[in-house]
Amino acid sequence: MRQVIILAGEKERHIPQRQTIIDRTVRYMKELGTYKVQYKQVIEIYADMIYQYNFLSREFEKSGFSVTAQTERSGGKKSPILVSLENLRKDIGTYSDKLMLNAKTYNAEIEKPEEQKSAFAELMERRKG
Repeated sequence: MRQVIILAGEKERHIPQRQTIIDRTVRYMKELGTYKVQYKQVIEIYADMIYQYNFLSREFEKSGFSVTAQTERSGGKKSPILVSLENLRKDIGTYSDKLMLNAKTYNAEIEKPEEQKSAFAELMERRKG
């Protein structure tokens, strides 16, 4: 189910649902050849963070991108939404690295130098050929 909220005649930005994010992540990983069923729990956590990030981004936009919040003790402090977005950005980056969903980690994995074959492995290859 799509979540779309209408405000004052304007169509609000669509937020993909958690399952959509999971399905998309699995599809991307399969296309990259990095998917394993054992990553299911990590993918679910990653999807939750992406959903939260999208939701909070929309709330931050609704607030007029307000970076400070008034408090009783001071003139203002960093907006809790902004703090949450910053933390989620870092966490999403960490999880996307673990899932090899960004170019940096994917390329590092693909461009690994070939490991030297053992003498036994070379001997076995020669025997086959």
